[in-house]
Amino acid sequence: MAHPKRKQFKLLQTEARLLIPLAAPILTAQLAQQSLSFIDTVMAGRISATDLAGVAVGGSLWGPLFLFLYGVLLAITPMVAQLHGAGKTAETGPLARRGIIVSFPLVVVAILLLSNASYIFSWMGVDPQVAAISIDYLKAISWGVPAVAVFFLLRNLSEGLGLVRPSMLIGLASIPVNVTANYVFIYGKLGFPAMGGVGCGWASALSLWFMCGCMLLTIWRIRRYSMTHFFRLSTKCGDDGAAQFIRLGLPIGFALLVEASIFALIALFLSPLGALTVAAHQITLNYSSMIFMIPLSISSAITIRVGHAIGKQRFDRARLVANAGLFLNLSIALVTATLTMAFAKNIAEIYTRDQQVIAVAVGLLYLNALYQFSDAFQVGAAAALRGYKDTRVPLLMVIVAYWMIGLPLGYGLALTDFWGAAQGAKGFWLSLIIGLSVAAVLLGLRLRTVAYRDNGSTSG
Repeated sequence: MAHPKRKQFKLLQTEARLLIPLAAPILTAQLAQQSLSFIDTVMAGRISATDLAGVAVGGSLWGPLFLFLYGVLLAITPMVAQLHGAGKTAETGPLARRGIIVSFPLVVVAILLLSNASYIFSWMGVDPQVAAISIDYLKAISWGVPAVAVFFLLRNLSEGLGLVRPSMLIGLASIPVNVTANYVFIYGKLGFPAMGGVGCGWASALSLWFMCGCMLLTIWRIRRYSMTHFFRLSTKCGDDGAAQFIRLGLPIGFALLVEASIFALIALFLSPLGALTVAAHQITLNYSSMIFMIPLSISSAITIRVGHAIGKQRFDRARLVANAGLFLNLSIALVTATLTMAFAKNIAEIYTRDQQVIAVAVGLLYLNALYQFSDAFQVGAAAALRGYKDTRVPLLMVIVAYWMIGLPLGYGLALTDFWGAAQGAKGFWLSLIIGLSVAAVLLGLRLRTVAYRDNGSTSG
């Protein structure tokens, strides 16, 4: 008879092998999505440090808004997963349509904020040259906000059903569209004026509309989506669907906003220190975001499989999925952190030729390697909790970790002499490691509590 611990380890391995093929297309789609920012950063950096800083500072506002909207719409995934697991797939399409209505006010607010960012930059004392680029960049990318909402609703609908390949293919197809548009708008081709870093905003907006159109076409034309009844307008979704969407989605959106706003504030706090510091921080942040797509994609797979298991009332399986996902995330973090340490200088050289920027970025990349472990664990735990439809308590935990611990500590380390000589960007990255570690511990404890409840589900 097999030893219980050995048997449990084999079960974890089996579940991990099931998560990987589900996560791989999601990872490809996430990397393709993230590549829009990567391409913007690299192409803007080839023009000048000021253009790179302008895109970075603009991105520090666009990123949090983007993630908040994405987080709210992410509620669709566990809702669809549980409905699909319970054999109620016909209710998923009307639910997604309801999501479009619910997200409309958020889209309007996001557009207004992006179009009036000049007040924020003026208040923060951002360098005028950098601010000018950032303002026009944000006005351009605001045209893509409606496309973001519809695309993510449909993508999350698809992934909640376990259909992950379409978003991967669409994401890959968007890369050449974005590169071509960047080339045209940045350098002034085909009769367009040379816009520099501002052109990145227009290219991103165009790419987002391309992805939105492709996703709509996919849901309309592919037979497997007909069971969702998304385009059957006579099939209604009740008000309870909208209420649950808001109840689950807003805490997810705010949790992502809390995390993203830390990075936004760091970029703004660092902006008075000059373009060199901002550029080095942006390189590290952009690289970190690319690496983060790996545990994030596995975490999306965790949400889907936990949701399916809960829908089928298989609570032991849901716990196994969560444990296997966390084990997988930490294993991958060990690999990526090692590679980051080994190739830090090579990574920085991808983004810029400026040796001063490279020198600062290498030091920050070393810290980022440590950061990856806590980040991988906390995102996996949060994803498993989403599968259980537990979103409100995790939001409070994230607020404590980031806003009550991470940000104050980072400000003190980076910009004051309270803890010794001010350390600039390095101080903020040290505080991020601490804040993420606190979040990982709190979310891990919450997951253990929720997973072992008798009924196996929660609306906490």
